[in-house]
Amino acid sequence: MPSRPIHQVLADRSFVNVSIFTSVREVTQLMQAQHCSAALITEHGVLTGIFTERDATFRVIAAGLDPDTTAVGEVMTHNPMTLAEDKPFGHALHLMYESGIRHVAVVDAAKSPVGIVTARDALQLDALAFGAELVRREEITVIL
Repeated sequence: MPSRPIHQVLADRSFVNVSIFTSVREVTQLMQAQHCSAALITEHGVLTGIFTERDATFRVIAAGLDPDTTAVGEVMTHNPMTLAEDKPFGHALHLMYESGIRHVAVVDAAKSPVGIVTARDALQLDALAFGAELVRREEITVIL
């Protein structure tokens, strides 16, 4: 799985993509509805930032800002790390590990967002390996 291209890992998975002018409340409600831990923020169709649960916690709630009147463009992380969708998934994992981040935006040649890779995707790798190991052990048990 780490050698698979990112576009295969994303596999038509939805993601939250909003304008810089969208309120923090609206973005977080979209994130909740789509079970996403981050949103990609665009201006004129080009990725300009990322907004994560962590940003909501520390840059909005802890700072005492009103989520209804605060635009996500004011509290997002500007110029997030990005990858092309043809890069291997392992490259995304390495980037997340080396940079200490949990989300990497995936963009096309025009820098328009096409998805987001998260640390949760890495956990799915472990879950798949664990499942395969359980099947292997069951097969051995049947043989013995």
